[in-house]
Order: sequence, then structure tokens, then C-alpha cells
Amino acid sequence: MYLTLCLIFAFIFLYSISSLGLEQKPVNGALLFTLLGLLFGPVGLGWLQLDVRAESLKVLAELTLALVLFTDAAHTNLTALKRSIGIPIRLLIIGLPLTILLGGVFGYLLFPGIPAIELALLAALLAPTDAALGKAVVTSKKVTADIRSTLNIESGLNDGICVPIVLSFLAIAVEPEANQTFRELAIPLIVEELGIGGAVGLAVALGAHFLVEEASKAKWISSSWKHIVILGVAGLCFAAAQAAGGSGFIAAFVGGLTYGAFKRPYKEQFLSAAEGTGDTFALVTWVLFGAAVVGPALSVFTPEIIVYSILSLTIIRMLPVYLSLTPSYLQKKDKLFIGWFGPRGLASVVFAIIILDSEISNPGPLIATAVCTITLSILLHGITAGPFSKIFDRT
Repeated sequence: MYLTLCLIFAFIFLYSISSLGLEQKPVNGALLFTLLGLLFGPVGLGWLQLDVRAESLKVLAELTLALVLFTDAAHTNLTALKRSIGIPIRLLIIGLPLTILLGGVFGYLLFPGIPAIELALLAALLAPTDAALGKAVVTSKKVTADIRSTLNIESGLNDGICVPIVLSFLAIAVEPEANQTFRELAIPLIVEELGIGGAVGLAVALGAHFLVEEASKAKWISSSWKHIVILGVAGLCFAAAQAAGGSGFIAAFVGGLTYGAFKRPYKEQFLSAAEGTGDTFALVTWVLFGAAVVGPALSVFTPEIIVYSILSLTIIRMLPVYLSLTPSYLQKKDKLFIGWFGPRGLASVVFAIIILDSEISNPGPLIATAVCTITLSILLHGITAGPFSKIFDRT
């Protein structure tokens, strides 16, 4: 146990003191720590002795994603967002459903033995993009503000939108004899998840802003606790929304947008500390993912699974994005750029664990395909983030 902790904290320490140099290389933290998990995990040297339960990894991934969504949303350029709001709306309303539909079609062609509802479930769990893995792009000044805000808003909202879709498909897959239709299940869930999540995120962020303002004026916040303020607000947004029956991811993102809309001298100081915490959580998540999930799954990757994973990151994602953005003012290279940078990560990890813990008859192929897609995404999107950002630089 202590050897495992020693290795994880050593990884984090060594990465932290070389982070600036590594961030300028085509190797991001997610890729590096997943590889470290593979190398030192059970299929490698065996030094990481892990007894990671699915629920533990799910909670860690959820909290990490919530914190990343909150801080990224708080940094959103609202001026650029107002100018380009139609682009992420098209991606969410047109591109996301087309992605799920196309994913189901290719699943039908590649996995003829899997029921159609389970193929739809697979497509839905791989549809959301990851704000954390796309951070190198959405924070790069080489990429135009319109594209950065588009990717940020899309990744912030599509995972919350996909929650009721995934849960609806899963309910039908587990109990097909119940004669439940997707419309009957999904519409109430979408209204509840988005409505409650958005309302909770807005209320918590407004209340937190008021309390932080008063506490700052009264000088109640000690310097050592400034690093915890945003962590508490983001966690409260997520947990309160989940407890109320809404989407914690939507709440975290809406809360971050709301909190970030207020211009205060201390805002950046609070946010930078929370970003460091979120990055640390993410690194721990990826080393556990590499050791406990990717390693054991390597032996079950079939040619069909690998082909589907590649299609999921390319045609299944890029074609719907291109079609949904055709009426926009964006150039062809911008549409391709947005289509390519749809990394799969923490949200898909969470959905895969939900499916693994469900009573679905044969989750193995779905989980293996999800793991393969996420692994390829970590590799390919991590390597191409820096170089592609320079290629599409218009400054």
C-alpha cells in the first residue's frame, strides 16, 4: 500500500517540477501518467499494488471532472462566447445527436452480435468530449478565441446532456421486456438533469460569490485557505445537484460560468489554486486508469474494437461536427480542427463504470471498446494538441 502511494506521489512531484517543459512537448499529463500506470501496474513491473474498486474510480473521476469543468468555465471569455454562441449550440443540438446516431450505425456494422440498444449505449457513452484532455487547446493563445470558447462550452455541456441519454439507453438494455421507450425515459430525465443542475449551479455560485465578497471585505479568509475556496464551491455545485436529482456536471459548468462572470481582483488567485488541485486529481485518475483498467483490457482488444475506436475519434466525431457547422462562418480548417479535438476521457470513464456496475448481460465488449477509445484518445489528442494548435494559428 505504502509503496503504491510512494510511487504515485513521486510521479506527481517529478511531473510538477518539470511541468513547464513537459507541457511544451507532445506528451500531456494524461498520456504520461496512463503510461506510468501501465509500466508500473500489474501487467508491467507490478510495483503498483492496486485494489481499485469501480465505485472509487468513478467518484474520483466525477470530482475531478466537476472541478475541471468549474475552473474552465470560470475562465471562459464571455465576449468571445457571445460572438460565437451559435457554434457550440449547433454542435450540441445537431452534432451530438448525429454523433450518437453514426456511432450506432458503425457499431451495427462491426458488432453484429450485440443488441442495437447496447450499440446505442456504446455510442452515447463515447459521445461526450473531455475538457481536461482538451485543456492544451482551449488554453492556447495560438488558437482563436472563437474556437477555444466553442470547444470549452461544448465539452462543458455535452457530458451533462449525455447523462440522461446514457441512463435511458441503459434502462432499456437492462429491462427490454419493460417496453419502455427512449422518449418516455429520456425527456423527463433531460429536463430534470439539465434544469435542476443549471438551477443549482447558478444558485450555489451566486451564493458563494456573495459570501466570498463579504468574507474578503471583512478579511476573514486566511492566506492558507484561499486555495480551498473554489474547490469547496465546485464540489458543492456538483454534490448538491446530484443530491437534488440533477446533473452535477451541468451544475459545475454553470456555476463556473456564473462565478467567472464577476470581475474581482482575487478571482484569478482562487482559480489558479483550484486548477492545480484539479490537475493533481486528474493525474491520479489517469495513473489508476492505466494500471487498473487499461492494463487488464489490453488482452481483450479485438480488431473490431480497435477499428471502432479509431472511427469514433475520426469519422463518427468529425463528420457530424463538419455537417453541423456547415452554415457557420468558420473556415474548412477550423471545422476540421474542432472535429478532431473531441477527446474522450473522464466522462466516458464514469459512464463505462456505471455500465460495468449495472445488470446488463454482457458489458465486456462495451467496456473494452470504451477503454480502447479513451486510451487512443489520450495518445493521439495528447500528441497532436501542440502541433495542431500551431498549424491553425491565425495570429
